[in-house]
Amino acid sequence: MTNAPSADRVVLRTPLPLVGKAIPAGPRETTRVNPGRGRRIAWAILGLIAVALGGFGYWFLFLSPLTVTIAPVQSNLREEVFGLGTIGARVQSNVGFKVTGVLSALMVDQGDRVHTGQVLAKLDARDIEAQVEVMKAGVAQARANIEKAKADVASAETTLMNDKVISARRDILVKQDSIAVELADNARAQVRVDEANLTSARSAVVLAEAVLHSAEAQLAFEQATLSYYALFAPYDGWVISRNHELGDMFAAFGSSSSSSQSVFTLVAADTIWAVGYVDERLAGRLSVGQPAEIVLRSDPSRRITGHVARIEIQSDPINEERLVDVAFDQIPENIHLAEQAYVYISTSVLPHAVLVQPSAVADFRGDKGTGGHGAVWTVERGRVERRSVTFGPELLDGRLPILEGLPADSAVVAAPVSGLRVDRAAHVAEVPTP
Repeated sequence: MTNAPSADRVVLRTPLPLVGKAIPAGPRETTRVNPGRGRRIAWAILGLIAVALGGFGYWFLFLSPLTVTIAPVQSNLREEVFGLGTIGARVQSNVGFKVTGVLSALMVDQGDRVHTGQVLAKLDARDIEAQVEVMKAGVAQARANIEKAKADVASAETTLMNDKVISARRDILVKQDSIAVELADNARAQVRVDEANLTSARSAVVLAEAVLHSAEAQLAFEQATLSYYALFAPYDGWVISRNHELGDMFAAFGSSSSSSQSVFTLVAADTIWAVGYVDERLAGRLSVGQPAEIVLRSDPSRRITGHVARIEIQSDPINEERLVDVAFDQIPENIHLAEQAYVYISTSVLPHAVLVQPSAVADFRGDKGTGGHGAVWTVERGRVERRSVTFGPELLDGRLPILEGLPADSAVVAAPVSGLRVDRAAHVAEVPTP
């Protein structure tokens, strides 16, 4: 019985060739395989792989513990306001002579340190010096006249006393009819003359004293005028500019034609400070007396302590900045006016604060310069949570301090990662150093 070939395979049989005879070319026996079955097996394998990968991905993305870094907690954190400004002085003066003259001496120069009452410059004062000597002679003469007038008073008093004694004796002798009445009358008349002379002598003393007062006043005036020929330092300070040379002649300082007649420009040494420009958004946190630090551009590694001495009443409306004058606690020796400076004003100190970058905050509401509200991710008892918190003003390095809203023993996620969701397990990486 001959078996019929199946539908999936066709078998062709060829008789064996005879020995010694050539085998003619002919069709060979072949086998046909069904391609559909192979595809189904391949797709099944791929499906199993995809399910496995999907399950692993789901577990990795949604079920596996996340590794996160947490934000640092810092103690005694200073909140600061920054300002850019220059070194200036509260007291700056242009000083010059009150009289007209020729500049004959210069005792100081630009950059010198001067002290109160120190002579800075002189004018040629030979004529006024001579006038002072004349006034001194007048005072001496007036004093001599007073002494002469007082001597005349003493002489008149003696004469009057003597004539009164003579008149009294003659009155007695007249009563005794020892002398004529005329002699007694003459004696009384002489007493009246002596009294008048004494009154005149006393008036001469008063007049001489008045002349002395006038001479002394004239001398004082001339001496004061002479003092104007020397220029004195009004306070301890620095000479920041010298505006004239020897031999210059100019009008009295302060006259209508003397706008450029100041000899020196001075600044008071104890009034040097840093004038800083602070953003108006931050100026509301400032007050007089707050501690501050000043950094000179020429010495950027050094912070010099100071304090807020004055907040200007008028702001800069164009740049929207407020001028804040920061005084040095101790003025450095090597200080230069108009040098650029940076001021850091401490507005408050936070006992403890968690610091986060703005990128770690979601849904922020408020102003970073004054603080606000937002949401952060936290790790609590090994699980991820989301908390609404309150922020303080932004720090100078851009971080935001969290003031309220964090439960005890919670850690804030410093850098959010993919897969964060509430109640997911989390591992905390090492804490970055603040």
